Amino acid sequence: MSRRRSTPAHDAGPPSVTAMLPAIPRSDMLGRLAALRSASTPALKQQWRELFGQAPPRFHPRTYLRSRLAYRIQELAYGGLRPETVDRLVALGEQLDGGNVVLRRIRADHRPLPGTRLLREWAGVEHVVTVLADGFEWEGRPYQSLSAIARAITGTRWNGWTFFGLKGRAGA
Repeated sequence: MSRRRSTPAHDAGPPSVTAMLPAIPRSDMLGRLAALRSASTPALKQQWRELFGQAPPRFHPRTYLRSRLAYRIQELAYGGLRPETVDRLVALGEQLDGGNVVLRRIRADHRPLPGTRLLREWAGVEHVVTVLADGFEWEGRPYQSLSAIARAITGTRWNGWTFFGLKGRAGA
C-alpha cells in the first residue's frame, strides 16, 4: 500500500494560499538567488511570507532561511518534484520503516547521518561542520563533540546541539 504524503517544501498551505503564490520566471531566478546572499534577515523573512504563503519559522539562522528560499525560488521557477517522484520516495521510505510513521520520524541514534553538513553563522562568519561516523570535522580537524566545536568558535561553553540548531530533535 502506498500513501501519499506531502513534504514541507510542497505543502505551502491550503489551495487558496498556494494559488496566490507567485510564479517565478526562469530569467529572474539567478538574480533572485544571488540577492539572497546579501539580503537582511527581515528581507529574507518577507520573501518567505511571499514565497511560502505563511510566516517564516522562528529561531532559525539566516543560512537556513537562505537555503530554503533558494530551493523554493527554484521550485517556483522550474516546478516541484513530479508526483511519480514523490510516490517513489514514499515507497522507499516505507521499505525502510515498514510504513510505520513513528519509526520514520525517529532514528535509532538521533544523530545526523555521516556526511551531513551543519552550518552556523557566528560573528559574521559562516562555520561548516561535517558529521563523521565517529565524530565531527571543523576546519579540517576532527572533534569528538559539537560542544567542543562550539567552544572553539565562541570561546565560551555551549551545548553543541543547541548551538547548531539540533536541540529539540528527538533524543537531542
